[in-house]
Amino acid sequence: MASCGQEAATVTEEEPTETAASQKREERLRKFRELHFKRNEARKLNHQEVAEEDKRLKLPANWEAKKARLEWELTEDQKKKDCAERGEDYDRVKLLDITADDAERWERKKKKKNPDTGFAGYAEAQLRQYQRLTKQIRPDMEGYEKQREKYGEDFHPTSNSLIHGTHVPTKEGIDRMVEDVEKQIEKRAKYSRRRAYNDDADIDYINERNAKFNKKAERFYGKYTAEIKQNLERGTAV
Repeated sequence: MASCGQEAATVTEEEPTETAASQKREERLRKFRELHFKRNEARKLNHQEVAEEDKRLKLPANWEAKKARLEWELTEDQKKKDCAERGEDYDRVKLLDITADDAERWERKKKKKNPDTGFAGYAEAQLRQYQRLTKQIRPDMEGYEKQREKYGEDFHPTSNSLIHGTHVPTKEGIDRMVEDVEKQIEKRAKYSRRRAYNDDADIDYINERNAKFNKKAERFYGKYTAEIKQNLERGTAV
């Protein structure tokens, strides 16, 4: 009976030992599977990053700027569609989103640019002159109030108002006009005019383009070829 009790105690002690070893083995296998999964995940992410980097290297140098420009254009188109659906003016809505700092920065950029690109046509020249003159206009609030009191209801004319010929320009306004006209005359005097055709000049060209080329060649190389030219004309060239 004593031996049976000892065997039962031995079996009871071995069972917890085997259970603990089995749990440790399962824990190690679980950690191994986790490490294996993390390794595969890292390998996959690393491969994706290498592929993306290789794709970026093959793109043009200005791809980022082009991409940002395209995204901005898509956003602007979407905003225009939304404003059209709501019946709003897109330009007006856009101005509401512009800060004072942005407006001031854009104004400085405009001032740096030279709007005068030379004579392209009479319409463009007239438009530039009109814009230049309108920029010089400064509102005279005092004169505005005086005219408003003087004309009363006729200050805002209707179809029944008769105010033609009643406006008398001020002396300051006339002086400004005279000064501007004198500046225009002075500026026009500096313009390069097309030179008249000289009948006595030698004909050494076949058309107008060739004449311009010959003048340019003479300006740069004339001092080196003057003696050769004279010898050819006299017939004494060797």
